[in-house]
Amino acid sequence: MCGIVGAISHQNIVPLLIEGLSRLEYRGYDSAGIAILHDGIQRVRAVGRVAELEQKAQGLQSQLGIGHTRWATHGGVTEQNAHPHVSPTQEHAEIAVVHNGIIENHDAQRDRLKTLGYHFSSQTDTEVIAHLVHYYYQQHRDLLQAVQTAVQELTGAYAISVIALDQPNTMVVARLGCPLLIGLGEGEHFVASDVSAVLSATRQVIYLEDGDIATLAADQVVIYDRQGSIAQRAVHVSDVSLASLELGPYSHFMQKEIYEQPRAISDTLEALIDDGAFRSELFGTQAADIFKQIDSILILAAGTSYYAGLTAKYWLESIAKLPTSVEIASEYRYRDSVPNPKQLIVTISQSGETLDTMEALKHAQKLGHPYSLSICNVQESALPRASSLIFYTRAGAEIGVASTKAFTTQLIALFVMAVTLSKSRGLVSPAQEHAYLADLRQLTGSVQIALNLEPQIREWATRFGDKEHALFLGRGVHYPIAMEGALKLKEISYIHAEAYPAGELKHGPLALVDSNMPVVVIAPNDSLLEKVKSNMQEVKARGGELFVFADADSHFHASEGVHVIRTPRHVGVLSPILHAIPVQLLAYHAALLKGTDVDKPRNLAKSVTVE
Repeated sequence: MCGIVGAISHQNIVPLLIEGLSRLEYRGYDSAGIAILHDGIQRVRAVGRVAELEQKAQGLQSQLGIGHTRWATHGGVTEQNAHPHVSPTQEHAEIAVVHNGIIENHDAQRDRLKTLGYHFSSQTDTEVIAHLVHYYYQQHRDLLQAVQTAVQELTGAYAISVIALDQPNTMVVARLGCPLLIGLGEGEHFVASDVSAVLSATRQVIYLEDGDIATLAADQVVIYDRQGSIAQRAVHVSDVSLASLELGPYSHFMQKEIYEQPRAISDTLEALIDDGAFRSELFGTQAADIFKQIDSILILAAGTSYYAGLTAKYWLESIAKLPTSVEIASEYRYRDSVPNPKQLIVTISQSGETLDTMEALKHAQKLGHPYSLSICNVQESALPRASSLIFYTRAGAEIGVASTKAFTTQLIALFVMAVTLSKSRGLVSPAQEHAYLADLRQLTGSVQIALNLEPQIREWATRFGDKEHALFLGRGVHYPIAMEGALKLKEISYIHAEAYPAGELKHGPLALVDSNMPVVVIAPNDSLLEKVKSNMQEVKARGGELFVFADADSHFHASEGVHVIRTPRHVGVLSPILHAIPVQLLAYHAALLKGTDVDKPRNLAKSVTVE
């Protein structure tokens, strides 16, 4: 959600801070700011886009500074609430802090700090950190020691970067529950919440682990673990390309990422196709042994990833014959559940840092679940590191807040998992395995053909421009795709949209149907097609307008009030992946007509690292 970037160098770092913040814009934010050392702690903040902050920062120079993009949680969208926060006051600032996460005990700490004489100028939980660090800094004038002491009194999740007025050669950073990395350079070092913020300066990064605290100087980095001992952390070379962070010929990142799906799917399948077999080792060296131990699956995820999990339930139960439950991560850990040590916990997250999902995994592990598998798009993120097994999707950087290629590659990973589990249980014959591989090889071509439907879908979108509500229907394995279509439409066009299993239509939602309620139907040529046709007649009889995504070999015909677009031929069990494409395009073009910010929809963020 929020973004952090910081730098310490022998050169001027202000341009890098501004560029880094602009690279973090995709995560979602409502204000931005920087704090630098130059004749004191200078702080510049702005509500709105980073471009506005850049104008206010013209002419500033420094060799040490921190920056932040904020997504409002505690306190409204105001300059006073924007980061960085300082202590004791702006006029006499000795400490500056930027922070991602949530400090759960901030009220108690705020009351305590007020009794110690501190004045609060914002409504944020972050200002508590600034004052707390300052309180301990006064005692020894040691920034590292002050941060180490202060974080022991914080409850919640945080990634922080701290600078002090009289320590111009030092930055201190810390993380617990929120991502933070250190970028390594020559005569300069960097800190960021996302590698995209530092790619223009370095590709060598260290991912800090929970509880780590580090000191950065221009020529040295020292990392301490949660016990205070010096720790060695691996250096990784990021494979994220700067080109993936640029729009190129596209109008929006969402459009670009929709069109990158054939390549993303192909890259995700590369190891499988090269091997020509569904091997347990695709999920890790322990996978073969773990797959033999499990008797059921529990999928934990949020948002779009949750809908991917719902789709996977159909595959896992029909192909692998494994009982599968799918739970919203933020709900799972707040209810009494019955643990099963033989159940495989599967977490799904594009970023690998989704806090609700991470905390749900921790909860499952505390309950005694020993087996876990992470499906993730970001190397070395928190969820993979905390899991027994890993499958990395290879979607590449996804900048648009509304997930597209991450969703379809998650579906690919989950399908591969279902077949691999089935094979490990002796349920897939060599002929069936060969058929599944053949279907996957042909999928990228079918997706490309589905993208060619854009002109027809664009014309459909004109009929949504003046609508306030929409209904999405699907049955069986395509019901989650209807849910994903409704989510896409509402999150970027702000049209209220809901999804229902088509068979539930007459159990309530049919009351909403009239000529002003467009009804989108996912209707592939499968065993439930005739049932879906009956549900469509219920809509038509009430004057509803139907928008039907059918297959090339379905016997649908457009008529008054019934619009039909045919996707490529029915692709069997992989049909949900194919039908995700047109609902993405429909949402995208409806949003364009509405004039909304497609890549940065209001009130939303890309990486949700708070509850």
